[in-house]
Amino acid sequence: MKRCLVLTAVLMLILAAAVGCQKKSDTIKIGVAGPMTGDQSKMGMDFKNGVTLAVEEWNTKGGVLGKKIEIEIGDDQHDPKQAVSLANKFANAGVAGVIGHFNSSCSIPASDIYNRAGLPMISPGSTNPQFTEKGYGNIFRVCGRDDQQGKVGADFVTNRLKLAKVAVIHDKTTYGQGLADEFRKALGTSVEVVFYGGIVQGDKDFKSVLTAIREKNPQLIFFGGIYPEAGLLVRQAKESGIKAPFMSGDGTIDPKFIEIAGIQAAEGTYLTFSPDPNNIPSAKDFIKNYEAKFGQIGPYSIYAYDAGNILLEAIKAAGTADGKAVTDKLHSGEFSGAMGKIRFDAKGDVTVAPYVVWITKGGKFVEYWKP
Repeated sequence: MKRCLVLTAVLMLILAAAVGCQKKSDTIKIGVAGPMTGDQSKMGMDFKNGVTLAVEEWNTKGGVLGKKIEIEIGDDQHDPKQAVSLANKFANAGVAGVIGHFNSSCSIPASDIYNRAGLPMISPGSTNPQFTEKGYGNIFRVCGRDDQQGKVGADFVTNRLKLAKVAVIHDKTTYGQGLADEFRKALGTSVEVVFYGGIVQGDKDFKSVLTAIREKNPQLIFFGGIYPEAGLLVRQAKESGIKAPFMSGDGTIDPKFIEIAGIQAAEGTYLTFSPDPNNIPSAKDFIKNYEAKFGQIGPYSIYAYDAGNILLEAIKAAGTADGKAVTDKLHSGEFSGAMGKIRFDAKGDVTVAPYVVWITKGGKFVEYWKP
């Protein structure tokens, strides 16, 4: 009897292993990484929703390579250490590629792990130039770069507003300080930077730095950072009697910014970002389908959707989920996204990254100026 029980247990283990292998071979997994919890979770959830929509559309049509697609969600909490841990987890989980991360401070160290594992990585939102400057062939982004974004902001201040002096602050992160520095560099000698300094991400009281800025009497305050701090800065600046408008980048253009700042204080804030998808014909179906399922689209929902579709198109074109084969297709292909035609250069950057200036008006973001 004992021997029979042992044999039965062994057979059950073999059967379970066989079922597990069968399930694995019937699916293709892709990872989605971003801040899914915490004060930047809105961006992470936009990533998740965008990729989910893309995957559901593929699965409705039969998946890719005859296999269903599964999403594995990872929360990096916009913490570089968590991002590295998550990257190792994805590499060990056998995902075919990763859509993420959001923060450049997470994407850059995580890219080391994905590169060693040979996993294609497409970021929908990491804009720091160093992300694609390491020479990793399997690292891509569908958004633009801060040297492009910073230049558009500087051109707007110099040529459209024709200002003489500005203040520049940042949140000391890879993204925030990187964008602020690119903006400052692009100003050159045409505009005087009367104040340059940093705040700490996560702080809530910025009255001391705003007092120092007010004494310099700038005509505009540029902030490199994300919407939680941007909203507080703008609100507290108005409370402190500062009349100069704020300007920020893509990390701020989210409804949460207006919610935190308040409609009145946010009014007149300038932001650099990509063109309004409502004016892009190829985005029409995405907007309709996304809003029907998730409600209002976020700024990076469409980028995550395009990134997910591009990864799956590359897997289909490669005829395999092998990382090297997929990477080769990502470099050689042209992809039709909701944002339009997308191609990658040798570094993994998009060949066209149009930035425009938006303005907050009546509690909404409105496309305002094109260079």
